[in-house]
Amino acid sequence: MHNNNSAAVRGILPVARVLGLLLMLFSLTYTLPIACSLITADGEHWDFVAAMVINLVLGGALWFLTRHAKRDIKPREGFLLVTLSWVLMGLSATIPLMITIDGLSFTDAMFETISGLTTTGSTTLTGLDRLPPSTNLWRHELTWLGGMGIIVLAVAILPLLGVGGMQLYKAETPGPMKDDKLTPRITQTAKSLWTIYIALTALCAICFRFAGMNWLDAICHAFAALSLGGFSTHDASFGYFDSPLIEGIAIFFMLLATLNFATHFLAWRHARLRYYWEDAEAKAILPLFLIVALLLSAFLWLHGQYESFWTSLRHVSFNLVSLATSSGFASVDYNTWPLFVPLVMLLMSCVGASSGSTGGGMKMIRVLILFKQSGREMFSLMHPNSIAVLKIGGKVIPPKVVMSVLGYAHLYLMSVLVLTLIMLATGLDLLTAFSAVVASVNNAGPGLSLVGPAGNYGVLNDFQTWVCTFAMLLGRLEVFTLFVVLTPSFWKD
Repeated sequence: MHNNNSAAVRGILPVARVLGLLLMLFSLTYTLPIACSLITADGEHWDFVAAMVINLVLGGALWFLTRHAKRDIKPREGFLLVTLSWVLMGLSATIPLMITIDGLSFTDAMFETISGLTTTGSTTLTGLDRLPPSTNLWRHELTWLGGMGIIVLAVAILPLLGVGGMQLYKAETPGPMKDDKLTPRITQTAKSLWTIYIALTALCAICFRFAGMNWLDAICHAFAALSLGGFSTHDASFGYFDSPLIEGIAIFFMLLATLNFATHFLAWRHARLRYYWEDAEAKAILPLFLIVALLLSAFLWLHGQYESFWTSLRHVSFNLVSLATSSGFASVDYNTWPLFVPLVMLLMSCVGASSGSTGGGMKMIRVLILFKQSGREMFSLMHPNSIAVLKIGGKVIPPKVVMSVLGYAHLYLMSVLVLTLIMLATGLDLLTAFSAVVASVNNAGPGLSLVGPAGNYGVLNDFQTWVCTFAMLLGRLEVFTLFVVLTPSFWKD
């Protein structure tokens, strides 16, 4: 028993060392809100300086105490490190929020930071229009950092400090096929992805600015659009601007963000758009969005929700793309629409994002594999002696990947079911409970009914809020990562 405990401690020390480094690295992210506070003179800069110092001191102390535990992170430890990183970053990010927002409880602050880092976009806050500019920018910076993943950012830098990154990258990146690398070294891969991410964010901010937003709104909404984070500087979200041009820009960049960043990288490196056409997920997602948008627009128009089809198409297109890509912006209160429409939009968030994107949900590649596998099983029933190979985009999908997807789908559906039942047991109505869980697991933001776009998650009690916080982490870490750490066998040698 003593040897087992010693081995467990020796296994945790390298993880604690990297967490200390990550916390020190994370303290640098407070530079942006400090600069914003000084520029706008909102008086909050010392609060962010204090938060930066606290993070730096705690991270430095954790690293110093474990500095001798320097070795490569094993795959099993990578899962623990990823999970603890998200929790620790969420905890540390609550400091400035609790200082700058009067009366904000720790529960709501943790919900807000996890919502940002997981790019969910749900909020318990009201009065966003009156928040200090630096506080609003901090919320949006969290979504932006979470979009590509704090860990992927770290693997581009921490190798310089003697920390290997491949195990972290494989544990954190979304999608079932994680062994494909864009460049030979994982560090270069992460840097390449971030280059694309930063460039698209800057372009989006410039477009928003020239479409009529001020610079603060433009930068914040660009952060949220490329990360598919859904936070806004206004309670009315995009309804505040009431601009078809701004909505169109947002749709364009949300669609870019929901596609695989590996595809963006290849298209950029080789200057060829054919990579988008060869991307099986892009070929499925974009036509699906177009068809569903036209059908739902026609449905609302025929039911008299809007006087013209084009008005219906404008509002459906924006809110469908926003919810289905797991972003979470809103331009109107779609809770007032016939339930069929917002329910379809919410369920689209299960399938509307590509692997390797900043989106949430099951990812389109898994849905394609499940459909192909179902077709293969039916074919085998009719032709027992035949051998059917599962292909997507001309590539053979290994049986190991198919089984992984089947296991993921089971855990995903069971998680939604169990968490919904837990929420129902707390007294919520079915639509609120189900939509809150689905939106949280898919990192999609607003749900329906009480947690719809006209309200927020502030209506939930503390226990319900923690259930949604857990669901957001579960979805962002793609179910397996978190459940692996929670299994008893993980902690046995």
